[in-house]
Amino acid sequence: MNKSLIVSYVTIVYGLEQLFNYANLSILRPQMMEGNMWLNDTIGVVPKNSWSIDPFGYSATMAYLLRRMGFHNMLIQRTHYELKKELAMNKNLEYLWRQNWDIDETTDIFVHMMPFYSYDIPHTCGPEPAICCQFDFARMRSFSYESCPWRFDPVETNANNVQERAMKLLDQYRKKSTLYRTNTLLIPLGDDFRYVSTEEAEAQFRNYEKLFDYINSNPHLKAEVKFGTLEDYFSTLRDEAERINYTRPGELVSSELPGFPTLSGDFFTYADRNQDYWSGYYVSRPYFKAVDRVLEQTLRASEILSSFVLGYCQKLQCVKLPISFSHKLTAARRNLALFQHHDGVTGTAKDHVVVDYGTRMHTSLQDLQLFMSRAVEVLLGDIHDRSDPTLLSHFEPVQERSKYDVQPVYKVLNPHGGKAHSVVLFNPLEQTRDEIVMVVVSNPDVSVLNSNGSCLRSQISPEWQYVSGEKVSTGQHRLYWRASVPALGLETYYVATGYDDCAKATPAVVKAFTTAGQFPCPEPYVCSKLEGKTVEMKNSYHSLSFDVRHGLLQTVTRNKDGEHTDVGEEIGMYRSHGSGAYLFKPIGEAQSIVEEGGYFILSEGPLVQEAHSLPKTQWHKSPISHSTRIYSCGDSIQDMLIEKEYHVELVGHVFNDKELIVRFKTDIDNQGVFYSDLNGFQMSRRQTYDKIPLQGNYYPMPSLAFLQDSLGNRFSVHSKQSLGAASLKNGWLEIMLDRRLTQDDGRGLGQGVVDNRPMNVIFHLLRESNVSALPKTHSLLTLQPSLLSHRVGAHLNYPMHAFVSKKAQEKSFKLAQQTFAPLTSPLPCDVHVVNLKAPQPLKFHHAEAVEARFALLLQRRGWDASFCRRGGLNCTTIGEEPVNLFYMFKDLAVLDVKATSLNLLHDDPEMLGYLEQIGDVAQEGNVLISPMDIQAYKLDLQPPSSQEE
Repeated sequence: MNKSLIVSYVTIVYGLEQLFNYANLSILRPQMMEGNMWLNDTIGVVPKNSWSIDPFGYSATMAYLLRRMGFHNMLIQRTHYELKKELAMNKNLEYLWRQNWDIDETTDIFVHMMPFYSYDIPHTCGPEPAICCQFDFARMRSFSYESCPWRFDPVETNANNVQERAMKLLDQYRKKSTLYRTNTLLIPLGDDFRYVSTEEAEAQFRNYEKLFDYINSNPHLKAEVKFGTLEDYFSTLRDEAERINYTRPGELVSSELPGFPTLSGDFFTYADRNQDYWSGYYVSRPYFKAVDRVLEQTLRASEILSSFVLGYCQKLQCVKLPISFSHKLTAARRNLALFQHHDGVTGTAKDHVVVDYGTRMHTSLQDLQLFMSRAVEVLLGDIHDRSDPTLLSHFEPVQERSKYDVQPVYKVLNPHGGKAHSVVLFNPLEQTRDEIVMVVVSNPDVSVLNSNGSCLRSQISPEWQYVSGEKVSTGQHRLYWRASVPALGLETYYVATGYDDCAKATPAVVKAFTTAGQFPCPEPYVCSKLEGKTVEMKNSYHSLSFDVRHGLLQTVTRNKDGEHTDVGEEIGMYRSHGSGAYLFKPIGEAQSIVEEGGYFILSEGPLVQEAHSLPKTQWHKSPISHSTRIYSCGDSIQDMLIEKEYHVELVGHVFNDKELIVRFKTDIDNQGVFYSDLNGFQMSRRQTYDKIPLQGNYYPMPSLAFLQDSLGNRFSVHSKQSLGAASLKNGWLEIMLDRRLTQDDGRGLGQGVVDNRPMNVIFHLLRESNVSALPKTHSLLTLQPSLLSHRVGAHLNYPMHAFVSKKAQEKSFKLAQQTFAPLTSPLPCDVHVVNLKAPQPLKFHHAEAVEARFALLLQRRGWDASFCRRGGLNCTTIGEEPVNLFYMFKDLAVLDVKATSLNLLHDDPEMLGYLEQIGDVAQEGNVLISPMDIQAYKLDLQPPSSQEE
C-alpha cells in the first residue's frame, strides 16, 4: 500500500439524523427549515453537513435542497449493494451530486457514501465485520448489548495486547482506504440506541484512546488517527483535495471540489442483499401516507393565511390571532417533521408508534382547521374589529375527522325556511381557480348564489354507500356548482332554500346495472336500467367507455380529434411470501380479482358525470370499490382530466399476505420506460429490466407517473398520496394501493403490518399528445411534465379549503366582505408559491423595524417545452418574464427584500448558486428564477399608511 497518511475520524453521532433527514416519499416539507432554525436559535449552530444513514434509498431532491440551504457536504449509506460495489471498484464512493438539468454547476454537493452493508461498528471499520465487531467495546460482557455473532468478542485494551489490537484495527482501516481516492478516511463509531450511559461512552473512548496513542506514536505505521466530527472530516478532506489533484483523465469535474466525479440521478430501488428489494415501503400503511399529505397542505394554507392576517392587519387586536396560535403552528410543523422520519411516512414503525404518529397529526389538523376558520372570518370581516379574534369562529371546515384513523366526513348542510349557509373557499394556489366544488346537503331543493347574489347553475347527485355488499343511497345529496376563487384568495357562496328567483339544483339522471335484483332508486332522481355490455360517459373533452359487467374503464377518446386510447383498467392482487413492511416479495404476477357482476351505476348531470362500481370478487365483502368522474366546468383544467377514486378496505384475515394493485393497460409503446417523480419536484426515468425480479422494477410514486411513446403520446397518473408504481409490460402502468403482511421481513421492525384502515385513493388521469414528435434518442432523456400536467397535479395536491357557517342565516345576511384577493394579478403559470410565512410570529412586535418578518419561497417548475406552451390553459405569462415582488400584493407594501437560503439562515446568493442578477431584487424587486429552481426571500409586508391610522 502506497498511502503515506490515513487520517481516521472516529465519529460518535446519535439522535441527530431526524434533524437533517428529508423523507424520500414526500413533497417539499417545512421540517428542515424548522430544525435548522431551532439549532441556530437554541445553540447558535448553523449546520452545513448532512448525516443521513438510514433512509431506504436516496432522492436527488434531497441533494438539491441541502445545497440551496447552504450545505456543502452530505453522508449517505443505504444504496444498492451492487451499485456500491461498482462505485468502490472505481474509487467513486465520494462524488459531486449534480441535478440532471443543471448546466451551470450551481447544484453540486459533495457526497460521501459509506461502502459496506450497514452503519453499525462491525460494518464501518473495514471490510471484515468479524474483526470490526471486536472493536465495538460496548459488546464487552459488562454491558447488555448482544455479543458478536462471529464468536470473537471485544476485550479490554491493555499494555500486553495493544500492539496486536492496534495492528489488526489499522489493517482494516488500510483495506477500507483502498476504496477511496484521498488519504483522509472516515470511520463512524456508533449504532442505534447507543451511548445511553456515560460508562458505555467511556468504554469506547478509553479503549480507542489507547489504540490511537499506539498508532500515532509509531511513525513507521505512516498513519495518524484521532477523534473528530463530521465537519472535521469534510474540512480535512477538502484541504487535501485542494493540495492534491485526484482528477482522472477525461473525468467531468466540478468547480465545487475538483478531484472527484460528478454523478446525477437517484438511488432507487434499494436492495441490501440477494433479491431483497425495499419497494414494499413505498405503499405500506397508505392511510397514514395520505394523512401526511393532508397535514402538509393544511399547514401551508394556514401559514399563508397567518401571513395575510399579520400583513394586512398589524394592530394588536388582529395580530393576536396568529400569535396566539403560533405555538400550535410550530407543533404542527414538528409533528409533520416527526412523521417524515424514515420509519414514519414509510409505514415501517411498530403499531403503537403509528398510533402516536397518527394522534399527533390528527391533533395538529384539528388545531390548524380551527385557526383557518377564524383567519377566514377575520380576513372577510372588518380587520380592525376590536373584538377578540381568538374567539371561536362562526365557520367550521366542510370536512372533519372524528378520530386519527378514520376517513374525513362532510358536514351535512340543511338550510330550510328561506335560510342560507355561507360557504367560503380558500384557493391556496397562485392562479385564479375555476372548478366544480361540492358540499353535502340533506335537502335536494336548494339553490346556489355567488357573493353578488347572482344565481348559479348547480347539480345534485345521490350520495352512495355500501351496506352488506350492496350499493344504496344514504338519503343525502352531493351538491355541485362552478366556483371561481382568486389566487391565494377567498370567495363566498351561499347554499339556500326558498329563493324563488333562483333555479333549484338539477337532479342527475341515474342508470344502473346490478345482478343483485331490484335497484332502489332514491328520490328525487329518475332511474333506469343500463342495457348492453358497454356504456359511454362524455364531456366536451373526453368520451369514456366502460365495461358495464365488470365496472372497469376501457377506453378514452378525445372528442376534438377522435383520437382513441386504450386504458384497460384492471384490479389485481399479489400473493406474497416474505413480504413485510420494507420488502416486496411477490409469488408470481398479480391476478385479476374482478368477476362479472356486482354494481355499476352511472350518474349524469350538467356539471358532473360519475360512474360508480362495486365489483364482484371472490370475497363476500369486496376489498375495493371505485368511481370515475368527469367534469363540465367550461374549458377549465378540471374538464381535461379524468378523476378516479378507489375506496380500499384490505381489512380482515382473508386478505393476509396480499397486495392490491390497479393497472392501466394502455396502447402506448413505452418500450419498457416510464417516469415517476421524486418528492413532487422532479421526474426520474425508470427502466424495466427482465434480469431483475419484479419487485426490483417497482419505484416510488409520490405524486406522478407517466408513460410516453416516441410520437409524444403520453398517459399520466397524478396521485394525492405516495404509492409505488411499475411498468412491467409494454404499455402497462401499475400502481399498488395497499398491502397487508403478517410476517416480519427481518429488517428491524419485528412485526407484520396488519393495521390496515379503510381509505380512499384519488388519481387524476391525463391523456396528452405532443405538438411535435420527440427525437429518436428520447428514451435516454429524463422527460418533464407538461405545463398542464403541473397544474393538474397542483389542483389535486393543493385542493381548495372549504368552510361553512355553523348555522344557516337569513337570506338577507351578507358577510362584511365576500371576496379576499391579495395578489395584484395571478403569478406566471409555471411559478409556484412554495410558502409564504412569518417564521417567528412570537417576535413579530419585538423585531426591529428594519428586520424582515416574512419569508416567501418561490419555485419555477420545469416543464416539457415540446408540449403546447399553454396546454390549453387560461394564463397570460410564464416565468420567462420576471415577477416583481414590490407589486405582487394588493394593498400591501413589500419592503426590505433580501435573497436567502431555503432554511433562511444564509444571505449570500452567490454561495447558494442563485442567478447573478438576484442581487438587484432589493432595489428593483424583480425576480427571475431558472426552471427547476426554488428561491427564498426575506421581506416585510406593511399595509398602506392610511390603514394604520
